[in-house]
Amino acid sequence: MKFDITRDSFQNLLANTPRLLASDDAPDLIRLSTLGTTVKDGLLTNLDPYFDAYGWDRFPAGQLAGARMDDQGVRGEGSLWQFGIGYSVTGIYMNQELADQVGITEMPATMDELEADLAKAKDAGVLPIQTGMQDGVGTFILQSLINQQGDKQDLVDWMYNKPGATIQTDAALAGATKFQDWAKAGYLPPDVNAINYTTMVSNFSAGQGLFMWDGNWDAANVEKALGQGGAQFGLVPPVEAGGKHVAMGTGNTFAIPAKSKNADVVAAFLNWIVTDEKARQIVVDVTGASPGGDPAQALPTAQEGSLIAKALELSAEVGDDDGFVDFMANSTAGIYQGSLQPNEQLLLTDKMTPADFLKATQDFYEQDLAAQ
Repeated sequence: MKFDITRDSFQNLLANTPRLLASDDAPDLIRLSTLGTTVKDGLLTNLDPYFDAYGWDRFPAGQLAGARMDDQGVRGEGSLWQFGIGYSVTGIYMNQELADQVGITEMPATMDELEADLAKAKDAGVLPIQTGMQDGVGTFILQSLINQQGDKQDLVDWMYNKPGATIQTDAALAGATKFQDWAKAGYLPPDVNAINYTTMVSNFSAGQGLFMWDGNWDAANVEKALGQGGAQFGLVPPVEAGGKHVAMGTGNTFAIPAKSKNADVVAAFLNWIVTDEKARQIVVDVTGASPGGDPAQALPTAQEGSLIAKALELSAEVGDDDGFVDFMANSTAGIYQGSLQPNEQLLLTDKMTPADFLKATQDFYEQDLAAQ
């Protein structure tokens, strides 16, 4: 099997995807981060026959949920239209040197322990959390707090556009309130709204901040900067000890255009990636991400004690708990830049109440869906 690969920037690909899918010379496989109206417009190949033929029912349901859409445009239900190559898991990085400095011996196991660690760092003159909101990366923190506060299905229904779903829930209010409280307590950088994703990672890698909310995709970079053993990576802890873990994580999703001339061959290739031992190892070696697939299948190897090895373990743990959820930023086409990013800036500077933040988010969400 041989591929002719065309590469482009992510922004250009997003802009050109509808044209590429509708072309008579459509590619056989395309990176497709969000489904949008592609299903309604008949631009994709339905993967249900391959799901049945290859036994993808062995995969955790949550792993493929975001790639499903029904006839009403509701994600998480209906037929399968996308397939992930390499799966992310989000969590918390902890700077080991700073942890030793303030007397923290292990990653927190409960939300109370996490908040105690934040206070301990603050009291010791160490920045508790390195993050930023210039480009919205701090949304990782907000969603992780919402994830732990209630039934994750409520948030999943909202992200998947289920009719009647709302972000104005008790869990979301508790999460947004805690996020604002952490800002008021001085747990975030004082210039948080001027820090973007790249600066956040650079600052943390330079020793600025005890904790950083981020994904496994930065494991190799963090370890290179701080050295093996210089950082730990763990899941955002549940409220109660022993509770199931919930974490944001999705696959790098691809789709087979409806006009593909080699759909069966491409589907076999996708199945090979998640089932073949050597292919799974390539995913880890090249991306640092979990290959996904059947949780009963052996994990690829990674350097013992490395952050990548730890991330693979955590991915398996979340998979066992069926705890993977999508990112809030993917809820509608425009919600990240149009609502979450600017309104979280107001939330963190105490210029918007948590309740008003959720109302503004819901209002934008409904307007965005109505415009599709």
